[in-house]
Amino acid sequence: MRCDRCVDVDAIIAAGIDPALRPETLSPARVRETGRAGAGRFFELEARAFGIIRRQWSKPSTRFASTCDTSYLEDQSDPQERRYVFSYTITIRNEGSVPARLLTRHWIITDSNGKVQEVRGEGVVGEQPYLKPGQGFRYSSGAVLETPVGAMQGSYQMVADDGEQFDAPIAAFRLAMPGLLH
Repeated sequence: MRCDRCVDVDAIIAAGIDPALRPETLSPARVRETGRAGAGRFFELEARAFGIIRRQWSKPSTRFASTCDTSYLEDQSDPQERRYVFSYTITIRNEGSVPARLLTRHWIITDSNGKVQEVRGEGVVGEQPYLKPGQGFRYSSGAVLETPVGAMQGSYQMVADDGEQFDAPIAAFRLAMPGLLH
């Protein structure tokens, strides 16, 4: 049975998310090394059923996890004008032991032609959520591409109550018109 929302991680990687991450070039140990982020923190990418991708990064006090779900917005898209509109819903959850505030965001959006858009800004959807241990924050936003397939990846810049600043990476996730990837 074919599922229009199932993740085909090889197709996402092959679409140009990050050429260094092509599965044929990496051993499982190398994939873990690729995930290192400042001060020894690490994260791992885990494909979930039905298009949800989860990334977790870890340092005992600043452990966060995120999930993402995407949708193609046919009613706002116009393929003849090369306008493909997608929505995404991100949930970020504080799984660490100290509260932290999301300060800024950084997104890298890549279409299937290799065109890259970089977006930086304060908070998310006008907010800078403060997350105590065990709390989560969910929001929805959107992206417009010139192709029916693309991907986003990025990070949130966070600050813990003790003043430590750290990046919370968001795993690459696909943006695809239904029926193109499986």
